[in-house]
Amino acid sequence: MRIGIRLHDTKECEIKERLDIVREQGFCCAHIALAKTAGLPKETEALTPGYALWLKRVFAEAGIDIAVLGNYQNLAHPDPEKLRTIQERYCAHLRFASLLGCGMVGTETGAPNEDYHYDKEACRSKEALEVFINNLRPVVSYAEKCGVIMAIEPVYKHIVWNPRRAREVLDRIGSPNLQIIFDPVNLIDPECIEARDEVIGEAMDILAPEIAMIHLKDYVFEAGEMKAVGCGYGEMDYRKIVQFAEEKKPYVHATLENTKPDTAVHSRELIEGIIKSPHTFSGKQNDSKCHRG
Repeated sequence: MRIGIRLHDTKECEIKERLDIVREQGFCCAHIALAKTAGLPKETEALTPGYALWLKRVFAEAGIDIAVLGNYQNLAHPDPEKLRTIQERYCAHLRFASLLGCGMVGTETGAPNEDYHYDKEACRSKEALEVFINNLRPVVSYAEKCGVIMAIEPVYKHIVWNPRRAREVLDRIGSPNLQIIFDPVNLIDPECIEARDEVIGEAMDILAPEIAMIHLKDYVFEAGEMKAVGCGYGEMDYRKIVQFAEEKKPYVHATLENTKPDTAVHSRELIEGIIKSPHTFSGKQNDSKCHRG
């Protein structure tokens, strides 16, 4: 595993200083979402070749890989005009990534409403899945032309909410340029949290060929709700995830999420400790089971 960090979780400062901090904290790669990173142009019309090549040079000078270019917009938006704008922005990100030296554009999988809110019945419907696949298909086709991976991240609150649903999307679109960002915590449904290990295991089993990147964070379960926190500050057991990555995905980019500038090093060291000693438990709990709040 090559451990990195989300750029917008680092100290807010000028981009070159941010990357110096990333390197000094021991990370080798970064997840960059232009819309979430203060100080960087983010509008679609700003994503020019010149901007891409400048940013590529800045990262290269810092010795930091760009693991993924994030663009989190709703590909199931019900308004046709707004949907076209969203698809155009994905295509602009794919062009930008191809010049940036970044292998993939990452996204989540939306909700069939305008404000991207979680509606369990609507999100998990067959109709929502059809809409998402139909709207994703031309974006993946464009990714093929750019030679860039379009990577979707299954999240229990979104349309692609479990490993089987993700497998269906991959199989139906059938493109090598459509792959998966594997975030174990995002697959954990609070309503069946006791099945955490089974759900994560299923994802590693049936999505393994297409897992192109890993996101690592932790969670606490309080009053029936999941709260994301940095690695080592919650209830996750990372042992099988790290073993999967080390055995099946050598050198995979694995970026930490929900860290803070003063906690990032601790989270990195925790994951690195498991790599060195894979039987070491990594969470607050003293067993691998989670508990309902």
